[in-house]
Amino acid sequence: MKSAALLFACAFALSAQPTVIAGAAVNTPIDNPYGLVIGPDGALYFCEIGNHRISRLDLKTGRISTSVGDLNQPYEVRFDVAGNMYFADMPNHVVRRVDARTKAISTIAGTGTAGFSGDGGPAAQAMLRQPHSIAFDAQGRLLICDIGNHRIRRVELKTGIIDTWAGTGEKKPTPDGAPIAGTPLNGPRAIAVAPDGNLYLVLREGNQVYRIDAKTERIYHVAGTGETGYSGDGGPAKTAKLAGPKGIAVAPDGSLYLADTENHAIRRIDLKTGIITTVLDKLARPHGIFVASDGRIFVADSEHHRILATR
Repeated sequence: MKSAALLFACAFALSAQPTVIAGAAVNTPIDNPYGLVIGPDGALYFCEIGNHRISRLDLKTGRISTSVGDLNQPYEVRFDVAGNMYFADMPNHVVRRVDARTKAISTIAGTGTAGFSGDGGPAAQAMLRQPHSIAFDAQGRLLICDIGNHRIRRVELKTGIIDTWAGTGEKKPTPDGAPIAGTPLNGPRAIAVAPDGNLYLVLREGNQVYRIDAKTERIYHVAGTGETGYSGDGGPAKTAKLAGPKGIAVAPDGSLYLADTENHAIRRIDLKTGIITTVLDKLARPHGIFVASDGRIFVADSEHHRILATR
């Protein structure tokens, strides 16, 4: 007999089947969407790495326009509390900012050359290697998944100073419950901040999900055995297998949504029960996942060149 938690998860999966809101099937074709987020104006912003731009989708009219163009494969986009846009320009090894008022673009972190340097100094003079995902912590500091350096870099935006907040640069397993200082992270790919200030981190090469306790600054295992595979639905997330996960989002109910990219699926982790389920499959290497404050789920179904959303 299925447990109550599994029955709930199955029912949720059925009720959350999405519709296509962007892509050739409904409007202007898009090309390989990745990171996505609801902006301060209520529109959906998403990275199109194939078209080298950040696009804006008006959710009321369905109209798509270019927000920032002439880029080089932007991977992730986020907004700060003042409405300024930040995006990870991964192939150029930098993170850039678009001023909300003037629309001027500036480089916040990275020199444009791949490497590792600059901790303790100006972020714009520091070297990054393949920055993928970005987020703002509870204090408004910018966190950068510096995936090629196997670190999370942190920028204090008031001073412009960068440091390494987590990771050692080593491709080693992450011990459960360890302090983040001095603990390795194998391919930190995506990060999301929960309302309580805790952070959830996806390790791409590590095939796992971790929670970083903001108060104790310790890191705890949430999902994935570390082995590549696809298993575990209906059971503990810690014993499930993932395959190159590349996106994560925290829902208003406290659950996690995971883009299990190489399994071509979206999986949900109930943090109260620890149970993992697949809520959407038959995708094509999804990268972006975002859950709005009203519970709507947005998915960048990357190689189907479309964006899905629940109503």
